[in-house]
Amino acid sequence: MKKIALAAAMAATICFNSFAATAADSTKHGYGQGNAVNNLNQPIGAVDFTSQYSGYDAYAVSGDKKRIILTFDQGYENGYTDDILDTLKEKNVKAIFFLTGDYARKEKSLVTRMIADGHMLGNHGWKHASLPTLNDSQAKDEIMSLHQYMLDEYDYEMQYFRCPCGEYSESALETLQRLGYKTIFWSYAYVDWKTDCQPSADEGFQKLTQSAHGGEILLLHSVSATNAEILGDVIDNFRQQGFTV
Repeated sequence: MKKIALAAAMAATICFNSFAATAADSTKHGYGQGNAVNNLNQPIGAVDFTSQYSGYDAYAVSGDKKRIILTFDQGYENGYTDDILDTLKEKNVKAIFFLTGDYARKEKSLVTRMIADGHMLGNHGWKHASLPTLNDSQAKDEIMSLHQYMLDEYDYEMQYFRCPCGEYSESALETLQRLGYKTIFWSYAYVDWKTDCQPSADEGFQKLTQSAHGGEILLLHSVSATNAEILGDVIDNFRQQGFTV
């Protein structure tokens, strides 16, 4: 199986003291980082989530206060991913791309390039189904169908999962942990996925750079024309602020 350099960095970055988890329940929750921030500019909702659920290997911020991790959700292709990959290569940045099963099947050249460029590929569910709405057998199939497909088609073993729609339950997180996955949420996201209502380049740049914080897990969508346009400048600004990207 292919191994990539970012895996080692992520293993060190996503590292917290686990606590003894109590019996998991199946109540569905919707994740959001919220607007309130601490003195490090970290959204308090993301910090609290990580504190509460790191025992299930679920994280919304990383432990590296100097690093910003770029992640992209890949539900479908809108023609911008090649440009995003070009920018990441130019800036020498490795990202995590969370794929659905449909994307992995349809966009083989892009997925192959992601692997060749040294990015990590995360599991976003075979059908992008909300895990808390599934029974344990269905949830396992939703997770492992894509896991096995990536092994068979790309010789690539996934290890990080992002919950579709940001919906989770303790029992879903426990299932993911039992299957060997770490669950990665985010500490900042903005409305970038509405392809017919894109923020301006200036608006997107201001939102992303003013919210920058150490330990950030930044959620972006590659269907966004704005993101493709401003990504290089955003990365440069993060570095000017003293962060590693």
